[in-house]
Amino acid sequence: MKPKNEVKVYKSKSIIKFEGKNFLGEVGIDGRIFKALTLARISVGVISQQAIENGLSVLVNDEDSEKAVNCLIEEFSEERKNGKVSLIYSINNVSVISFFTEDYSKVAAELARNNVFPLILNQNSAEKRVNIVVASSQDEKSRNIIEAEIFGSPKTVHLALFGHGNVGSVLIEQILESSEEIRRRKKLDLKIFAVSNSKKYIFDKKGISTDWKNDIENSGRVASPKEIIAFAKENQLENLIAIDNTANADFVKNYSCFAENGFDIVSSNKIFNTLPISEYRNFRNILTKNNKKYLYETNVGAGLPLIDTIKLLHLSGENITRIKGVFSGTLSYVFNHFSVRDDQFSTIIQEAMEKGFTEPDPREDLSGNDVARKLLILARELDLVNEFNDINVQNLVPKNLLNIDKNEFISKLEELNEEYQKIKENQQPNHVLRYVGDLHGDLSQEKGELDVKLISVPANSALGQLKGSDSIFEIFTESYGENPIVIMGAGAGAKVTARGVFGDILRLSETK
Repeated sequence: MKPKNEVKVYKSKSIIKFEGKNFLGEVGIDGRIFKALTLARISVGVISQQAIENGLSVLVNDEDSEKAVNCLIEEFSEERKNGKVSLIYSINNVSVISFFTEDYSKVAAELARNNVFPLILNQNSAEKRVNIVVASSQDEKSRNIIEAEIFGSPKTVHLALFGHGNVGSVLIEQILESSEEIRRRKKLDLKIFAVSNSKKYIFDKKGISTDWKNDIENSGRVASPKEIIAFAKENQLENLIAIDNTANADFVKNYSCFAENGFDIVSSNKIFNTLPISEYRNFRNILTKNNKKYLYETNVGAGLPLIDTIKLLHLSGENITRIKGVFSGTLSYVFNHFSVRDDQFSTIIQEAMEKGFTEPDPREDLSGNDVARKLLILARELDLVNEFNDINVQNLVPKNLLNIDKNEFISKLEELNEEYQKIKENQQPNHVLRYVGDLHGDLSQEKGELDVKLISVPANSALGQLKGSDSIFEIFTESYGENPIVIMGAGAGAKVTARGVFGDILRLSETK
């Protein structure tokens, strides 16, 4: 007979735990327990009679739990005095979930990924029936996970988005626009249940609507990652992903808390991966301990498949000997245009600002720190222990303009013209300027050499042929010799970065 296709949940149950010494082979203990409970008119549902060395468990209704404990304490009063029975107690507010499955191991793996670990498990191999007992606070989440796994119904993935600026807003629109297609094609139901900025947030268990901007504008709630974690627990949301689209140094301190509370993490925020190596490694230990994943492909190449490529090469044992390239879409645009046009350097900077390629304060791009962070992230993918202060960074901003007000700096951009015009004119013929990151040295050692600087390259070289705001990365390996693996494409822009974050979300969702 074919097993029934159903998942049943029986709520308001309690586990009565009976523990003691030397129960192995003891005759009559379980019989006395059931007899005492039957005489007390307590209905007993045995999910897993664990007649093991230190005790057994039976199931009763919640309202009978106190009576059941007292009944057994009386029945085994002598054994409690002589120490043979050590503990008789109840675990209240549990639920029984009953279902049929050919392979419980897959169900168990999905439950574990969502921090659901059954208190009791009973399997009937002949009937393919499985009964598990879970905390009542996890029963609906557990049923959703089980149904998605054994029936092949769309798997719901709950997303909490932090930061809804340029990248975050585009990402939300991309998810909402493609949700039906993803549901149909990939059997994934992506629900954005929370959106937050540094001041406000919104919740919706069923998923936010296209009117989310108006909803968050009118929200009176003060943003708090802990409240979002609490909301997910209270509403038993499964398959959780926290998405960091901020550039906030303080927000990354929440990553460990998210992982410990059942969230995988996707981030376009580069800051965490450039923290001191001790914090970097500690977080990865937390991820391993909690069976959680952390994806950050957009940290370096926006939507380009750079980090995945380097990870794959490194894990396969390929000896990567050097990584070099133009890491900044902003500075790519600046020097690609400055090198071939007659316009002044300040004109190109202002043009990049008007196109939205730079940060509000362009010194954040011109300082080279963004490129330095990206280079350090790649170094750590090779298990190097470099710190940020190991990087040699050429700051493109003159010292006298470093500490003045942003608006004053912008008004004095023309002061950069003379110096960069000289640099441009002093190049060899048919050369162009490129601001590059370069990871080199003996990369089999603990540390590599990291340089971020402005260089002159032949116009017909791979770096020299770069156009627009594209980025380029040259990965040199022992096997490929002098011919590097080249990854080139759009290295900046909200749409490109959002699409890269979306890709990470889908990869996590499909492996959940």
